[in-house]
Parts: sequence; structure tokens; C-alpha cells
Amino acid sequence: MFGRFHRHVSKLLHHLAPAQPPLARHRASAALRPPLLHPNGDRFLDSGLVVTTEFVTNAVLHGTPVGHLIYFALDVDPTRLRIEVHDARGDCLPAFSSPGLDGETGRGLHLVDSLTKRWGCCPRRPVGKIVWGEVAA
Repeated sequence: MFGRFHRHVSKLLHHLAPAQPPLARHRASAALRPPLLHPNGDRFLDSGLVVTTEFVTNAVLHGTPVGHLIYFALDVDPTRLRIEVHDARGDCLPAFSSPGLDGETGRGLHLVDSLTKRWGCCPRRPVGKIVWGEVAA
């Protein structure tokens, strides 16, 4: 029954600057609201927005040389939301950091790890990488 609602939605984000991850968050929010992506997509909304924002922010800050694009894709079915962010730097892989108590950065992947059922990174051909995560219902 849910198969007829399954649809892949993707957005291309051009030349993102560090101030533009909110654009990805806005587009993901719009895509997850029923009935655009899936009639029950809103149940993934909160966790999906945090994971999307963290992945896109990391891609902007660490994975995208000037003049390259970031691509993000959302795929949802009744049991999970898959988030992918593609960037141009395959040599710069996601890594956990240990922020200090007063540090303002370094907690994003810890949030991703707690909000996703699983997440990872794989090469993107011909260049770059794909960072992905799955949020379970």
C-alpha cells in the first residue's frame, strides 16, 4: 500500500556558503511535509532536519572547494528516511571530535549518531564522497 506513495525527492544546492545550510533545512522540511514526499513523512521531520543540517554544514565547511556544488537527496518509505549529502572532497572524511565544555563546534556527528539507526560515508564517482544516514520510524 505505501509503495504507491514512495517517491525520491532531491534538490541541487548551488555554491553554498557557511550561512546557507538553513536553505537545505527549509527544503528538507518542505519535502517531508505530507503529501509531497510521503503521507507519513512528518514523523521523520525533527530528526531528519537535524541530520540534514549537520551533513550539509559539514559538507560546506569541510567538503566543498570553491566553485563546487553540494547535492542532497531524501528517500523515504514507511520504515525509514534516508538522507544523502554529496560533496567534492573524498579525502576529507567525517570524524568524531572531542569538543571542550566551552566549544561551539564538534558535536554534530555525535547528534547524528544518536538520531540515526545507521550512518556512514562512501566514495562518490568520479570525485568526492557521499555521507548518508537513516532515521528510523
